[in-house]
Amino acid sequence: MVLNFIKNTVLIFVLTAVSCGSETKKSASNDDIYPKQLLQDQTIIVGSNQTEKYLPLLKGKRVGIVANQTSVIFTPEGYTHLVDSLISLNVDIATVFSPEHGFRGKADAGEKVVDGLDTKTGLPILSLYGKNKKPSDEQLNNIDIMIFDIQDVGVRFYTYISTLHHVMEACAEKGILLLILDRPNPNGHYIDGPTMEEDHRSFLGMHPIPLVHGMTIGEYAHMVNGQKWLANGIQCNISIIPVKNYTHQTSYSLPIRPSPNLPNDHSIKLYPSLGLFEGTTINAGRGTESQFQRYGAPFLDSSLFSFTYTPEANFGAKYPKHKDKLCYGEDLSEFKAESKVSLSWLIKAYKNSTDKENFFDTASFTKHSGTELLQQQIQNGLSEDDIRATWEEDLAAYKKIREQYLIYN
Repeated sequence: MVLNFIKNTVLIFVLTAVSCGSETKKSASNDDIYPKQLLQDQTIIVGSNQTEKYLPLLKGKRVGIVANQTSVIFTPEGYTHLVDSLISLNVDIATVFSPEHGFRGKADAGEKVVDGLDTKTGLPILSLYGKNKKPSDEQLNNIDIMIFDIQDVGVRFYTYISTLHHVMEACAEKGILLLILDRPNPNGHYIDGPTMEEDHRSFLGMHPIPLVHGMTIGEYAHMVNGQKWLANGIQCNISIIPVKNYTHQTSYSLPIRPSPNLPNDHSIKLYPSLGLFEGTTINAGRGTESQFQRYGAPFLDSSLFSFTYTPEANFGAKYPKHKDKLCYGEDLSEFKAESKVSLSWLIKAYKNSTDKENFFDTASFTKHSGTELLQQQIQNGLSEDDIRATWEEDLAAYKKIREQYLIYN
């Protein structure tokens, strides 16, 4: 214990020096996007901060890392990026792999992310959200161990778990150990929503799980292995650094937005519900500073929806739906989010749309919901309670499967 304390004290000193030096200077242009948060919960210790557990695994190894702007080590001064920190500790990082939104997290949702070089470190960055979503055999030739450290929000169509699947598969095929530095799931305290049907497998949902799955990245990796969801049932050799002092009932406020259009805790809580609007012609706040905290469209009934706003191009949304058009809708910024997937806003918007024929983008909505049934139920006028009742059997079956892979209570 004493030795570990000394090691961590020395490491924090080193990382603080990195943070107070080049990190502070270089991030001036990013501070408005990802400001340093000095109020990080000190009781929760994320996997990346437990360096004494994983640095020995990296010694003498060529390291690959799947990372974005949330891949950080917290320090008394704020945080340092994991890549920058490991380089300062003489870890041999060979390649950085970036998911949707890119390594520094600036790309729009769905925007193709290209390969390149990190301007700060000079490291090659290979995109897993461009021409390929799975690392190729060639890309892994110079890697002995892979790190996966990305903050997730626990929603099936949030694509980081799909990236996890492809990385696990590539590492399994190559015989590479995957080191997962776990982080809390801000929506990890409940399980809800329709379960994805195998016929509708896509990058927005690769596994038969509910919309809100209630697992951390580490737990999810266990389930992917245990359920043999990788190609040909192959299993990946994984090592997980669990979060300390965390349970699924622990409230966790994300210190860094996990993607451009999830700016705060409220948007993250409402995302499972308002994210379903992504498969419709309704704007869910993209192009405003209240992403996933409002919804609207020019064709919603203006006599019923008195709240108005106009989406404009901004960080994370170059081409938001109904750009520069007045939208009628509802402001949910003061709504107390519940621990469930709410369909009330989706149903309300459909019922009061003056253009029901074009309301759903059927292919996209099916990918987001994971089933064709939900659109049919809404169009047929089923109530929210009636629709939710059709989820119960699948949710009960999933919960039994989930129990086998939990790391946290």
